[in-house]
Amino acid sequence: MSKTTCTYWNALAQDQQHCWHWLEGLEGQVEEVILSHDPATGEFTRLTRFHPGAHTTAFGATVHAYPEEILIVSGRLWDGSFAIWLETGHYASRPPGEVHGPFSTDVGCLVLDVSFPQRLGKTGA
Repeated sequence: MSKTTCTYWNALAQDQQHCWHWLEGLEGQVEEVILSHDPATGEFTRLTRFHPGAHTTAFGATVHAYPEEILIVSGRLWDGSFAIWLETGHYASRPPGEVHGPFSTDVGCLVLDVSFPQRLGKTGA
């Protein structure tokens, strides 16, 4: 099996708002829309929208046993682990085990995230 496919659609269009879902524990702050998913491998591509004032400090930093790639599409996001503002255009290819977050934003942020759960690596934990 492979990742789901979709002929062109605009995930940011107002009439597609019903496709977005709040992240558990971050209702009113952070929401996501899955753009494609491979049920066999768990690989997915999504957009994550951080609303102005959102913060994930209650969850602390995050680490995955798999690699992921992110691109800041718009806005800016503070990464507490790296003490850096990720601005529009910032890209990261995170190896397995890289600690990132917690995150916060003052103006809001839209992130493109591609994750590869089937490519497990050592987390160092």
